[in-house]
Amino acid sequence: MEPQLLHGVTDSVATVVIRHPAKRNAMTADMWRSLPPLLDRLAADPDVRALVLTGEGGTFCAGADISTLRGSPDEAQGLAVDAEDALAAFPKPTLAAVRGHCVGGGSQLAAACDLRFAEEGALFGVTPAKLGIVYPASSTRRLVSLVGPATAKYLLFSGELIDAERALRTGLVDEVLPEGELDKRVAEFARILVSRSQLTQAAAKEFANGRTDRDTHWAEQARGSGDTAEGVAAFLERRPPRFTWTTS
Repeated sequence: MEPQLLHGVTDSVATVVIRHPAKRNAMTADMWRSLPPLLDRLAADPDVRALVLTGEGGTFCAGADISTLRGSPDEAQGLAVDAEDALAAFPKPTLAAVRGHCVGGGSQLAAACDLRFAEEGALFGVTPAKLGIVYPASSTRRLVSLVGPATAKYLLFSGELIDAERALRTGLVDEVLPEGELDKRVAEFARILVSRSQLTQAAAKEFANGRTDRDTHWAEQARGSGDTAEGVAAFLERRPPRFTWTTS
């Protein structure tokens, strides 16, 4: 089967599936290249309110297809960073659903998501030290922001894999689910995400990611959106809110 990124939208949730079964869903150069424009299209779709990234079958992503590093390692790394940055910049909530190996470039993609849910038995690793590669500065900073400098150094210096429970303790993942429960929990949580205020989510995402120049913008958006009045009215009337503000 041809390596590719599959995608679909159901009930306002976009799902992107990494598919390369011959190499445990390793990302080829073409797959790295195709992710940013795919994310742009999904971000512009008003029906999309959240995004789930996962791998086909029992593996999330085993990293970059090593054969792509034989030509120009710098170019290959640049493609991975561009894809990672595009995922981190996606304006709506993103969630990585992880089974099996989440290694190298796979861990870059998972770290670029807002949230990470893993199935028991998942393994995580950041492995450039095994290949003599300098891990990108932006990727390193993103990893440090998740797990702190000590764990980031452990992962980067050693290239060793850690299990889902340790990933949970260090902050690399947010929830660990028993085998067979991941899809159900991801679907349930995605429904929660799409029911909430996009205004709150979009502003919180920028603030949490460290942006400091948009306080006034978001205050103006809040005053003009009507979401706060709707949220309060729905609470008092004991009904689900009907938020209308959208990122588009």
